Parts: sequence; C-alpha cells; structure tokens
Amino acid sequence: MKNKSKLLLAAGVTLVSASVLAACGNGGNSSSSSASTTYNYVYQSEPVTLDYVKMNQAGTSDITANLIDGLLENDQYGNLIPSLAEDWKVSEDGLTYTYTLREDAKWYTADGEEYADVTAEDFVTGLKHAADSESEALYVIQDSIKGLQDYLDGKTTDFSTVGVKAVDERTVQYTLNAPESYWNSKLTYSIMFPINAEFLESKGEDFGKQTDPESLLYNGPYLLKSITAKSSMEFEKNANYWDADNVFIDNVKLTYYDGSDQDSLFNNFDEGAYTAATLFPTSPSYKTAEKKYGDNIVYGQQDGATYMIFFNLNRTLHNLSDKTDEQLSDSNKAMNNKDFRQAVSFAFDRASWNAQVNGEEAKEKALRNTLVPPAFVQIEGKEFGDSVTAELASYGDEWKDIDLSDGQDGLYNPEKAQTEFAKAKEALEAEGVSFPIQLDFPVSQTDNAAVQRAQSMKQSVEASLGKENVVINLKQVTEDEWLAATYQAETPEQNDYDLALSGWSPDYADPSSYLDIFGTTKGAATTPRIGISYDNEALIKSVGLDKYQDLLNAANALKDADEVDARYEAYAKAQAWLTDSAVAIPTISKGARPTVTKVVPFTRGYSYVGVKGESTTYKYMKLQDEPVTVEQYDKALAEWEEAKEKSNAEAAEALADHIEK
Repeated sequence: MKNKSKLLLAAGVTLVSASVLAACGNGGNSSSSSASTTYNYVYQSEPVTLDYVKMNQAGTSDITANLIDGLLENDQYGNLIPSLAEDWKVSEDGLTYTYTLREDAKWYTADGEEYADVTAEDFVTGLKHAADSESEALYVIQDSIKGLQDYLDGKTTDFSTVGVKAVDERTVQYTLNAPESYWNSKLTYSIMFPINAEFLESKGEDFGKQTDPESLLYNGPYLLKSITAKSSMEFEKNANYWDADNVFIDNVKLTYYDGSDQDSLFNNFDEGAYTAATLFPTSPSYKTAEKKYGDNIVYGQQDGATYMIFFNLNRTLHNLSDKTDEQLSDSNKAMNNKDFRQAVSFAFDRASWNAQVNGEEAKEKALRNTLVPPAFVQIEGKEFGDSVTAELASYGDEWKDIDLSDGQDGLYNPEKAQTEFAKAKEALEAEGVSFPIQLDFPVSQTDNAAVQRAQSMKQSVEASLGKENVVINLKQVTEDEWLAATYQAETPEQNDYDLALSGWSPDYADPSSYLDIFGTTKGAATTPRIGISYDNEALIKSVGLDKYQDLLNAANALKDADEVDARYEAYAKAQAWLTDSAVAIPTISKGARPTVTKVVPFTRGYSYVGVKGESTTYKYMKLQDEPVTVEQYDKALAEWEEAKEKSNAEAAEALADHIEK
C-alpha cells in the first residue's frame, strides 16, 4: 500500500503514553538548575528512511520532527505559532497564503556546521521532491495545492505550474484550489518541510539514508548524532538553532524496545537510567512500583491517535494460516457480511482487552469508540460525537442506545452481538458457509502486551458468540514476520491476516484527516488494510464504500468559511456510516496509561495533528529532579485546561489579523 504515513505500529501502544504525558503543555514545578538535561527512554518504531518528505511513518517522523522545522509549529495549548515563518498573510478569498521567513534560520550539517540559509526556494524544492518521489503523504495536499494533481498525473511536466513559488528569498507563497480553513495545520506535517536543493542533488538516492545522520541537513532543535538499527539513537541539541533558548534538553538517548521485557522499563527508571516509564499493572514489577511510587503514578490524557482492529475483507495470502481452503473461503464470506462484523464488534470486551496492559483500575481510560475523537471539532458549540450519535441511530435499533464518548466501552454488548450474529449466520448458511468461522490474528511473539490483549479478545469474542460459531486463531510469529504480514504490507495482496491491529494519527485539523483514510480514491491510507484496492470496483460496491465516498465528497464540497458547521455535520454522517459498516473496530487512543516520569507536566507542544506536538518532539520539554506526583500533575492539568481555553479563544480572534483586506 502506498500511503502509510501516519499509520501507527500496533506494538507502539505499549509505551507511548509516557511520551504523551510528557507532551502535555506547561504547568507544575519548573525544572530546577540541578535537574538533568538528558532525556533517556526507549523507542519502538524503526525508520525505513530518514527522508521526512517522502516517508512519514511514525518510525521516521518521530525522529525527523526533532531535526527539521517547517513554517509553523504548535505551542503548549495547541495553537499554531510561527516557526520558520515569522509572519503570514492569507488573501481575502482564502486561496493564497504568503509566508515571510525569519532571517536567522539556517541549515546545519550533522556536525553542527553552518551550511546555508533556509530560503523560500527550499520549500519549493521540498514539495517537488515529494511529488517526484511519490511521497506517501501526497494525499494530504494533492487536492489542495493548485496544479499539483496535474503534475502528479503527468498532464504537465513543468513544476512551475504548481501553486508554490518563491516570491523572493524570504517569501514563499502557496495557491490553493479552494479555501481550506485548516490549511495552516497541514504545515506542521513533514511533507510540507523544506529541503536544500544543492544538498539533495549531492546526496542523490542516499538523501535521508536510514542510519546515516550525514544524509540530512538540519534546521531544527536537534542534530541526530547516531542511530543503530534495533539498538539505539541519540540526539544532541543544535547549539546554533534559531530558537535555542526554548530547547532545555541537551541530549536525548533512546534504546530500542521490542516489548518482550515489560519490567525493564520500570526497573531502568527505578535505577535512574530512564527519565520516564510506562507501567504494566499485570507485570511482576508493578507491586514494587506501587509501593515505591504510589503517589507518582499518573495518567496522561487521551490524544488524537485512534487504534483499530481491521477486518481483511479479501485475504489472498495465507502463509500464516493453517486453515483449509474451505475455511479460508468461509471466513472471507463471513467478513464480507456486515452483520457478522457488527457481531464481532459487539462481542469484543475492549475494557478487559485494555486491562491486560493498563490494569483493571484504568481499563477504560484510553477507550475510543469512533475513528474521529468525539471532541475533535465542535458543531454549533456541541461535540462532533453528538452529531454522529444522532445520525447513527437512524441505521438500526442496535445503535439507538450507544454511547460514543471517550473513556468508556460503548460497543461491548453480548446480547446485541448474538442478535447480529443470528442474522449473519442465517444469511451465510444460505451461501453454504460452514461454522465455526476461523479468524487468524497474527501478533509479534516478543510483544507480551500484544499477545495478552489478543488472548483477551479471543476469550471475549468466543464467549459472546460461542466457539461453535467463531474461533480466533492467535498466530504468534517473529516480529519481522508480523511486520511483513501487517504494518509493512505494501499492497492488499500482501496482507496476511483476517484481523490486525494498527493505529492512525490525523494529519491536519479537519475530520477529513481521519475519514478520508477509508475512501476509494488512490491514496486513501487504510482502505488497503481492509483488503480493498482502489480498482476493485466490485468489492467497493459490495461493501458500500462507494456510498461512503459520496458522503466524503459531499462534506468536502463545503469549503467556504461560513459552511464549517455544515461541513462537520456532513462528516458526522460519514463517521456514522463507517461505524455502522464495522470494517474496523476502534479500540483505544494513545495516552491514559499508568506512568512515572520526571518530565515537568505540560511543557511540550500540544496537538492532535501533524508532527510538531505531543509525543514526537522534545523542544520546550523540561525535566525535574524528582518524579512527578499525582497532586502536582492534577494541579498542572487544571491550570493548563483553564489557560488553554483562554489561549485558544485569543488565537481564534487573532486569525482575522492575517487576512489581507
């Protein structure tokens, strides 16, 4: 599959919450002068390449977001603030955005030596490289920037016809096809970052080479000093960075973690080797953690990432299966029956599944019931999720009493599961399907949390529907086998699973950034995850994705500034359709994990979207000598929430100052 840029490794769920907690805003105790200036922890996603414009999988963007700046970034309250652009203006018709670059932005080599100024032409080069290299993130901008789609389609070979130009050395301008109220949020995404043309040409195909720090130039807060595959990586503060005064951590040292030794995270924190640690209440070390750090176990907030379990509706690869040909055919037919998919969704006890990692006390804290977080945007002062709930009720009685809010399981209902399964079984038996339906669920055998969760899902689904009806086969394979069969599969034909877990983090501040990923146009990032290629019209129509795409098109057509509420309402209809289709089962967000940390709460950039906030960047982050206490965190959270509301309101009012009259 082509576009996986913000797909999140399923295994990454096990450790990211320490970073999420560290990511949230500004408050609590200030870092003392004696506090360490080195952040030590772990990483779990390997980069395929460091080419941040071409590849934006988490394994790449988690690294390069700290090395490269774009035009804008996020502050601690989620507001967009100047980065390489010191100011910007938008034309009155909303089609032309003009950015003025700061004079002190420079490119540096991996050794910290000055290479060149950052100029407007670097942004033109970056976008051209994205187009020429067929960037996995083109779907974010290809319909937005004037002339870009024609260039991609080969209708023109002259890149100067694309709506990006260097007006002068310090002024870059973008021209859009239609107004986008959320355009600026796309500038915090890696595909919009600059590249120096001379350096790019000198490196050729070695630009962004996977484990070579010298294959990049740096204009951001850190330099990549070393990276060894599945071992370690180290960042060093860029002393000459234009905003060096806001970089408080001098060194970041990360060790590769494969999920096999959960206790190692806490043990290393306890011994002073790690700055933070995700805790696992089901692991042996948790009792020690509770005894020694009972007042320090805190839970971060849920973030914008949504993890889902995908049904593979057209499985053709069976290297990881022991099923007979008849069982393979039966499972495919079953997964193409909507009532069957709904039955599995209602049969799945997601709270118990999450308890395998978070423990009973926190089993519901991270749960999410829809792809788009219910509070992601507001519609006439109400949450997006309220409109989805109202629309969903029209799809059938099974949806009339559903609670879609975060932090609770609104889907688990064995009675509904049995009702939907009865309908599915009658239809499937008429097709000659035999039971039980066998569903293969591959997991990495070294990721203990993933194995425990998969076992929990197997238990609840089989208990709700009966083993005589559905059996989930856990396929514990090597990490490389699991990656090849799931996350790193390039086409639907390479998907070697019936069920698989992966996540999605939004690219920009609009519901389309979530919902478009299940569309039928080339570039829809997760449609191949459910086994559907863009040219498989028969399967698209049988599943109903053609109707879903119509809903997306209707929403996307509402682009005027006075149509925002109508646009969001239209997207709520698309989310309702997606929920009813049950082609993927939402499970959790990142965050809301039991954690111990020495990161001062709320000192990092905050954002649901892009790569310049939350768990991806170390800029603004501060450390303290002692672990954060629950009291400290709760106080900091209350202060942050109050300050955020005021700050967001002020930022919204200030937008008018950027419109050219």
